[in-house]
Amino acid sequence: MKYYLAPMEGITGFIYRNAYKKYFDNTDKYFMPFIVPNKSRSLKTRELRDVLPENNKDIKVIPQILTNDSEGFIETCKKLKKLGYEEVNLNLGCPSGTVVAKGRGSGFLAKREELDKFLEEIYKIEDMKISLKIRLGKDSPEEFYELIKIFNKYPVYELIIHPRTQKDFYGNTPNLKVFKDALKLSKAEVCYNGDIFTKNDIEKFKEEFEGVDKVMIGRGILANPGLLKEIKDGEVIDKKVLKEFHDEIFNSYREVFNEDRNAIFRMKELWGYMIYIFSDNKKYAKKIKKSQKLSDYLEAVNSLFRESEIIKGAGLFYNE
Repeated sequence: MKYYLAPMEGITGFIYRNAYKKYFDNTDKYFMPFIVPNKSRSLKTRELRDVLPENNKDIKVIPQILTNDSEGFIETCKKLKKLGYEEVNLNLGCPSGTVVAKGRGSGFLAKREELDKFLEEIYKIEDMKISLKIRLGKDSPEEFYELIKIFNKYPVYELIIHPRTQKDFYGNTPNLKVFKDALKLSKAEVCYNGDIFTKNDIEKFKEEFEGVDKVMIGRGILANPGLLKEIKDGEVIDKKVLKEFHDEIFNSYREVFNEDRNAIFRMKELWGYMIYIFSDNKKYAKKIKKSQKLSDYLEAVNSLFRESEIIKGAGLFYNE
């Protein structure tokens, strides 16, 4: 089984990826948070910093592009090609309301004629592998059966499927019935994405889908960075290693942003997931959330690591 780290905007940038590789190093591909092509056709400073080869040494990284503008997509691919990239991913899955309102992400799935024309243009690129990360549709999972006819017209490198609709956001449960149909219908190789939070989750998935050999995990790894090691070796993450991992990320943020406040804000986003593998987490979550100064943040985090324990098999918070 191959495992991919899903792109999570604002969290899984190069700082997180490098720290993750240093302490865990068990992911086959790292997908970058999306790049949005703009009118100037130049990468934003943040986007460029994230894709620079020197910030991704010895990491198999895949840039992701979020757009419904074929010209912008192609121009971005040219820039990425110059930086040495040979594979990109098109985001057709983001469920964010602001993204969908602009007809991007999973919102693009509702405009099948435009999507077909867009894919026809971008798949004219001959020297770039293009994978798709999708949802089943915008409003209904039945939309997938028309969408797959479009996808099958093109040389899709990989089809990464999160079997929910945009309307579902992260509610309901993944529609495994439609996912099972996708395996039969798709001409491209399929990768599964969605609700893998524990070792038990992946074992159940493997039993039901023996032929699937690629899984993308996002929220499950953010909540428990040691999840893949637990899946592969049965070893629960060590609290000391997790603290070192945290410190590596936090100190890197402080160095890059040259400002404690921004670094703390970024860490709070990560703690929105990671806090749940600790016992008595609500108490410490409040302290971390309230912290504004460096001293308050460090006190909250240090007390969490000192006084709380990691819960074996944690990660089911999204199903509460």
